[in-house]
Amino acid sequence: MQSWLQSGLLALGLVFLAGCATTPGGSGTVTDDKAVELHPDSGYARDETTEQAIDFLGSSAEQIAKLIDRAFSDYGRPNAIIKGDEGSGSIVVGLRYGSGDFLAKSGARMPVYWQGPSIGWDFGADAGRVFILVYNLSSTDELFQRFAGVSGSAFFVGGAGMQYLRAGDVIVAPIRVGVGMRLGAAVGYMTFSPERTYNPF
Repeated sequence: MQSWLQSGLLALGLVFLAGCATTPGGSGTVTDDKAVELHPDSGYARDETTEQAIDFLGSSAEQIAKLIDRAFSDYGRPNAIIKGDEGSGSIVVGLRYGSGDFLAKSGARMPVYWQGPSIGWDFGADAGRVFILVYNLSSTDELFQRFAGVSGSAFFVGGAGMQYLRAGDVIVAPIRVGVGMRLGAAVGYMTFSPERTYNPF
């Protein structure tokens, strides 16, 4: 049974990687696999973050602003953000693949990819944009690990949703809109990587 599920998810992943998740631009400043030290106490201001999220997601300003306000109330200023695209699909067991540009307040920039399985009573597929807030990141290489969903941390405002995921002290908060947020509350975990991978596990 497990082998069948993994084979199905890998096949689904190939479809999404080919058709949904786009490749980030190549203008990153982090190269040669060298980690860049960041400043966790230097973060994006609330107004700046809200404006960037609204411009990128192209959704209701009021809905996005309320989610940003919630994140700032809970964790303060993010010291990095990720702007990207992702595709997801689910037949009870789901799969999500994405890619985007990592932007640290300190100026570091690099392409990133993410993937992960999910479990939820849901069927279908979708693709869309995602705006991710990143907290407490002291080095770029700390991003490249598995982030598990924090129980009961999914927030929805109209057609937008946000969820907290954690790995140690580092927290990521993906914000999705429309159908793209459908699996937001069901995500089991997200794993970030510096290169595209077909294996969600």
